[in-house]
Amino acid sequence: MGIVAGLDSSPDFTRIVVCDSETGAVLRQGFAPHPVESPEGGGRPSDVDPQAWLLSLGEAAGGGLLEGVQAIGVSAQANAVVPLDTQGNTVRPAMVGGDKRSQVAAADLIDALGGREAWAQAVGCVPQAAQPVTKLRWLARTEPEAAARTAVLLQAHDWLVWQLLGRPVRRTTDRGGASGTGYWSAATGGYRPDLVELALGHQAMLPEVIGPAEAAGTTPEGLLISAGTGETMAAAFGLGIGLGDAVVSLGASGSVMAVHPEPLVDPSGMITGLADATGMHLPVVTTLNAVRTLRGAAELLGVPDLESLSELAMKSTPGAHGLVLLPYLEGERTPHLPHTAGTLAGLRRESMRPEHLARAAFEGMLCGLADALDVLRGRGVDVRRVFLLGAAAELPAVQAAAPALFGAQVVVPQPADYAATGAARQAAWALGVTQGTLDPRTPPAWQGAVAQVLEPGEELAVGQAVRQQFVSVREQTHPGAFRA
Repeated sequence: MGIVAGLDSSPDFTRIVVCDSETGAVLRQGFAPHPVESPEGGGRPSDVDPQAWLLSLGEAAGGGLLEGVQAIGVSAQANAVVPLDTQGNTVRPAMVGGDKRSQVAAADLIDALGGREAWAQAVGCVPQAAQPVTKLRWLARTEPEAAARTAVLLQAHDWLVWQLLGRPVRRTTDRGGASGTGYWSAATGGYRPDLVELALGHQAMLPEVIGPAEAAGTTPEGLLISAGTGETMAAAFGLGIGLGDAVVSLGASGSVMAVHPEPLVDPSGMITGLADATGMHLPVVTTLNAVRTLRGAAELLGVPDLESLSELAMKSTPGAHGLVLLPYLEGERTPHLPHTAGTLAGLRRESMRPEHLARAAFEGMLCGLADALDVLRGRGVDVRRVFLLGAAAELPAVQAAAPALFGAQVVVPQPADYAATGAARQAAWALGVTQGTLDPRTPPAWQGAVAQVLEPGEELAVGQAVRQQFVSVREQTHPGAFRA
C-alpha cells in the first residue's frame, strides 16, 4: 500500500491530508493557519509574503504527519501571483485575492486588446480584477520599479512546488493553474507572452506547463512532487466529478463549473474557459449574488441567521405567491449587468408576508445560478448531475428547491477537504505512472464523496414553472440580457 499526501494552501490556512494511494481513504490530517495579520478593518490582505505559506505548511506537517509518504500533490489559492527577480527572490509580496485595486487595470487591458471578444478568443476569458494578468498591469502602473525587476512569474502552487523541490532551475505549472492566469490558453495549450508584455511592460519567464500525471520532480529526500494545480481544479478532482457533472458553489457570490471535453470560447465573456486537472476542460460561469442575497433578505426580515430564514421560507410554497426576486444586488456578471440593482416583482397584498419574501430570496438565488447553468448547457455542456457546495447547501430551503429549479439530480457532499484530497489524488496518479502501475490518461479510481442525493421527482414541473416565472420577469426588466 502506497501513502500519498495532498497539501492545500488556501487564502487563510494550509490543510494536509495523508491518503491510501489506492483507495483514497484519509489516514491522517494536519492543519495550520497562515501567520498573516488581517488588514485594519478586517478582511483578507491583498499582499502576502509567500514565506507565510511555507511556515504554515511546516506547522501543518508537524508531528511526523508525512512519515511514510511517497508523493505529495500541491493545491493552492487561485489568482495569487509571485513576482521573482533574476535570482529567484521575491520582488515584492505575492499579490493575492480578488481585491478591487485592479479594476481599472482590468478595464485598461480589455480596451488595449480590442474588447471582451478579443480576450475570449485569445485566452478563453475576459480579464477580471483578481486575475494575474490584471495584477501585472496594476503593478506596472503603480509600482514600476518592482515591475521592471520582475523576471519570473509564478502562481502560489508553482512557487510551493518549486520550494519543496529545493528551488531547481526548472520551474513548472499545470494546465489548470495556467488557465487562470489570463496569459495561457486552454484552447491552444500555449502561453501568450505578448499579453504578459501588454500587462507588465516587458517579457518574463513563465513556468513550463506539464501534463496532469507528470511529476514536477523529486525532493532531495526522494519524495515525488506531482504537477500541482489550482484550488478549484483540485476540489473538482477531489470530488471525482466527470462528464455530465456540474458543481455549483454557494459563497457570497456563486460559481457554476462543469467538466467538458472541448474548450469553450465565449465571445460574451460570461464563460471563463479553464482547464481541469485531468486533461479536460472546466468552463466556469460566475454570479455576483448568491448567499449575499440570503443575508440581505435575513437582515431585511429581521431574522438572526440563514437557518431561521430557511425555516421561514419553508412556510411558503413554490413560487412564493407570485413574488420574484431578481437578486442583482451587487450588479451582476451573469447576465452582464454590472451597474444594475435587484428587482422585487409580483407584489400583491396577499404576497406581502415575510415567509413569501424569504422563499423568493432562495428561489431568486437559485434561479440566478440556474441561468448560469443554462449558459453552459446552451454551449453544449451536458449537465445531468449537480454537486452543490458551501454551507448554504445544507439549508432545507435550498435542498427543497434546487433539484426542480436546476432540472437535475442534486448531490450535496459532506463537508470535507476536497482540494487537499484532489491534490493527494494527483500525487497518487503521478506516483502510479512513475511506478508503471497507472496509465497517464486514467487517474486512480478513488472512493467518491459521501453525499446526500436529491432528485427533482414530482416537483420538476412545479420547479420549471417557478423558473419560467423568474425568466419572464428577467426578460421584462432586462430584455435581451443573455444575448451575446
